[in-house]
Amino acid sequence: MSKVSSKLRELYVSKNEITKVEEIEHFHELRILELGSNRLRIMELLENLKNLQELWLGRNRIRTVNLCGLKCIKKISLQSNRLTSMIGFQECISLEELYLSHNGIAKMEGLSTLVNLRVLDVSANKLTEINDIENLTKLEDLWLNDNNIASLEGLAEAVASAREKLTTIYLERNPCAQSPNYTSTLRQIFPNIEQIDSEVYA
Repeated sequence: MSKVSSKLRELYVSKNEITKVEEIEHFHELRILELGSNRLRIMELLENLKNLQELWLGRNRIRTVNLCGLKCIKKISLQSNRLTSMIGFQECISLEELYLSHNGIAKMEGLSTLVNLRVLDVSANKLTEINDIENLTKLEDLWLNDNNIASLEGLAEAVASAREKLTTIYLERNPCAQSPNYTSTLRQIFPNIEQIDSEVYA
């Protein structure tokens, strides 16, 4: 990789058996980095990629988020890794889409600075509550299905600033989805909702 031009803008190396990221420090112009479906355990050598806008790391073995303050990044996927914490995204203030499904995350945290976030996917984790998204005024899609969220109580407060903007929410296969007024409650909270789980509203 050290012989590849520093002008490189997109790099796709998914579905290999890469265990270590190396020789990418000189890619100052890189916009997209796809490293999904490898064997990576740590996030490293990202600090020089100041123009990176998309980082795809799904299906690896990463346990901790280390984004080295990438302030331009807009999309991050860490689906199907070994994360137990959401801490580490705080400085990614341009972030618009964050995909963290199929991990072991037990608490929503470190999100309050991500004011440009439009899509948040934390489905299939170990969440019991909805937290730290009060500041996300641009949130349109919220995926929380397949967690352990017991009640819809407090949801309206948790997403108060995005009530008008939110058009899609997934909460199926949580205990709260069994409540008798599940759908009607969500439609009351979100006046412009277009989709609840797989149900689409015209």
